[in-house]
Amino acid sequence: MEYKDYYATLGVARDAKPDDIKRVYRKLARKYHPDVSKEPNAEEKFKAVQEAYEVLKDPKKREAYDQLGSQWQGGQDFRPPPNWQGFSGFNQGADFEGDEAGGFSDFFANIFGGGRARGAHQRQHHHGFNQRGEDQNAKITISLEDAYHGATKSIHLQVPEINAYGQMEHKTRTLKINIPKGVIEGQQLRLTGQGSPGMGKAPAGDLYLEMHIEPNRLYTLQGKDVYITLPITPWEAALGAKIAVPTLGGKVDMKITPGSQAGQKLRLKGRGMPGKSETGDQYVMLQVVTPPAKTDGQRALYEKMAQEMPFNPREQLEHF
Repeated sequence: MEYKDYYATLGVARDAKPDDIKRVYRKLARKYHPDVSKEPNAEEKFKAVQEAYEVLKDPKKREAYDQLGSQWQGGQDFRPPPNWQGFSGFNQGADFEGDEAGGFSDFFANIFGGGRARGAHQRQHHHGFNQRGEDQNAKITISLEDAYHGATKSIHLQVPEINAYGQMEHKTRTLKINIPKGVIEGQQLRLTGQGSPGMGKAPAGDLYLEMHIEPNRLYTLQGKDVYITLPITPWEAALGAKIAVPTLGGKVDMKITPGSQAGQKLRLKGRGMPGKSETGDQYVMLQVVTPPAKTDGQRALYEKMAQEMPFNPREQLEHF
């Protein structure tokens, strides 16, 4: 009977910590999994890795295995030491369920009870190893118009994969995604099953796509509300006017009341970002723009206004 050096199989030190053993096992299990591996003798290597992990992950089994000593080399002829009673965690001849001893070596069977998993020869044991794929996170930058109307985009992701040599490498993956209308800055879209692939029959992980909305020359976005600065003339502010205001959904006529002031904020209800349960508003910030006096006639007009409409906007400052 051949001695199995489980530490050498996983490539870990005899004093390796459980978390390190688990991490190495997961890497090797992905590398040699028969469903995906292109390695020669992948199934045999996969079973050897499973067997080693079955022992080293369990403190009691590991302790019993370590009692055999460290002088043995993998592949050497082995006989249990005199008075060896086997692993007390199992009864001799027991039938193990699930991963216990299914398709494992005679060495395992002799050390840990001699059992065989029921139906181990009637099924491919590696199908019992299932591990859900990892979730992935990515960011996508879109325009404010695409966020408002919704859009279809193609994205390219760098996906880490373990190659046939057990090395980590990145491959480019292209996904076509639908951006629903009304997404806002920082919102995450969950794409089910678009993360890392699962092992065995386990499902793939999910992809969480974070929205980043690029700056817009007209609008700023605060949550679902849209803000725009609207320049108006002094006479529009003083006399009132009806002005076509741009919105993401098209122009809307808005009434400027007589006597409006610079910095005044007006609301266009429901003209912000759309949503199933909540729709934002658009806020219009008034900016009074004074035309320059470029000709003698224009300067004369301003002088006449100063005479006809004496006004001191700094009157309140004189009390300080």
